[in-house]
Amino acid sequence: RFWLAIAYPLYAGALVLLLAVAVIGETRLGATRWLSVGPISLQPSELMKVGLVLALARYYHQLDPRRTGTVLWTIPAFMIIGAPVALIMHQPDLGTAMLIVFSGLMVMFVAGLLWRIIIAGAIVGVGGALFAYQYLLHGYQRSRIDTFLGLEDDPLGTGYHVLQSKIAIGSAGLFGRGYLHGTQSQLDFLPEKHTDFIFTMIVEQFGIVGGAFVLALFAALMALSLQVAMRARSLFGKLVCAGVAATLASYVFINTAMVLGLVPVVGVPLPMISFGGTAMTTLMIGFAIVLSIDLRRDQHGARGLLW
Repeated sequence: RFWLAIAYPLYAGALVLLLAVAVIGETRLGATRWLSVGPISLQPSELMKVGLVLALARYYHQLDPRRTGTVLWTIPAFMIIGAPVALIMHQPDLGTAMLIVFSGLMVMFVAGLLWRIIIAGAIVGVGGALFAYQYLLHGYQRSRIDTFLGLEDDPLGTGYHVLQSKIAIGSAGLFGRGYLHGTQSQLDFLPEKHTDFIFTMIVEQFGIVGGAFVLALFAALMALSLQVAMRARSLFGKLVCAGVAATLASYVFINTAMVLGLVPVVGVPLPMISFGGTAMTTLMIGFAIVLSIDLRRDQHGARGLLW
């Protein structure tokens, strides 16, 4: 009931922080994504991942089930997703924007979004992606996509990260090169090895077996979150658990696919492993809510304006 009550205020607070980033945010590596208050550096887009899931879950929890699949009552949900995505794209942070869209759509799908709306949305999404590629994306973002599609060949520029990652993973073998013995990571050929490309370093040192073990742990965590969702009697609880699981899944998929060269390079860390305080805190809050829902899984949850 506590999280249901503060869902909208938490979402609104994260949205205000995103607006503050656009005005007084700190710029690093060409992107304005951080707010600094003394020694504390905060990334509001990470907080929005929890705020969005809670806000959407509350919206559908209090919505008449007969209106869930209608186009008219789907518009507010898309607006809840669209507002932070627009602000995050402005930073620019394409990876986090993609994560938020995926998590939001997953909550809507579990809530009962009709297939015809999903198909229509997919068509609009493809058209929007083409428009964004031509007119909205920054030059370096288009270069990353062109390199991924093979339209550009820049092994010392936009293609350098993935090239070094593939070398590291391809040379790892079944059991890897051993702890602190990877050439690409230890000789600093691999950029961002403590954040976005940390999975590459894990595979290089511990091989395919080590990488598969890490992915199995993530899969178990997702499965347990979905199990809590199925046991919860409250619609709010079900949707929040599904949203947290979707957030974790999108983190893991985009990060690991990126380092393998299966998707374009975007700034997405590997959850609970990559360096970064805000991302770690956000996910731990998400799983704390999942545990709270599991402890109170027999509560139906009220449908009032506040609770």
